[in-house]
Amino acid sequence: MSASPTSSAAGVDWPSRTIAFLGPVGTFTEQALLTQPDLAQAKLVPMPSFSAILTAVEAGDVDYGFIAIENAIEGTVNVNQDTLAFDVDLLIEREVVLPVHLDLMARPGTTLDQITRVWSYPHALAQCRKFLARELALAETEASNSTADAARMLSQSDDTHGAAIAPRRAAEVYGLEVIAPAIEDHDNNETRFVLVAREGIPAATGHDKTSIVVFQRADEPGSLLTILQEFAARGINLTKLESRPTGRGLGDYCFLIDLEGHLSDEVVADAMRSLKAKQADVKFLGSYPMAGAQGPAVRREVEESRRNAAAWVDALRDRIQPD
Repeated sequence: MSASPTSSAAGVDWPSRTIAFLGPVGTFTEQALLTQPDLAQAKLVPMPSFSAILTAVEAGDVDYGFIAIENAIEGTVNVNQDTLAFDVDLLIEREVVLPVHLDLMARPGTTLDQITRVWSYPHALAQCRKFLARELALAETEASNSTADAARMLSQSDDTHGAAIAPRRAAEVYGLEVIAPAIEDHDNNETRFVLVAREGIPAATGHDKTSIVVFQRADEPGSLLTILQEFAARGINLTKLESRPTGRGLGDYCFLIDLEGHLSDEVVADAMRSLKAKQADVKFLGSYPMAGAQGPAVRREVEESRRNAAAWVDALRDRIQPD
């Protein structure tokens, strides 16, 4: 289930905007992007790598980038998370969560026992370890720029012993046959994607997430606890906490944090002020609506609660006696 269009989309002339995504046609990135009716109206620009996407957005060559950030099986897509944390100044405006099913496909007429080589994106290969070990233990695996690119390369080759791991749409686009469907290791495989831009923070919806990077002032006992206490003391729930090397030397780490709430929430703003004052630095990556099946319902409930609360206060104020 994907996130609904955010309030930040209001008034945006999407047909005049450009969004870069991981190509070619048929990738999971494209599939996730097309679940968003407003974003699908934009000019979609396929690019060969996530790094190329982020570089193009920062340079102003495209208006937005759409990238994978996390997978339920393999965890964070480190190259993308690190690029956002260290190399570019971009903001997350939306997240989309897509159920992922990986199929093994080959040229028409090829059977499973003929496969000696399997192409796919490294994360996809990793998500199918058990199937590959069980069914194709002797086959070589080769990395491609994307799952769909593996399907495209296979379709353009004369390799009758090769196969690709990709979405079913890629088989349709590139004329391949699925010889083993849904080969991922786990049933509940999902990938989280984010829309990034040079500027812009969506308005709060009442069901939001904020992403930040916290750099420690010093690597000393209790430093992580000091950071976590800022959130615990304010009752802020963390949905993700991950440490990453900063690249400045062994033992120098920062913390990538996703938390419930929006920058406009005073409790979130207060926590960020305190962190900024006490730690070496805090990089803000964005506040945006949470994705998920319950997201739209929760936002509707929050909006209704706000209207009811406003009506209650107005009714009380109407009872104030004039001077």
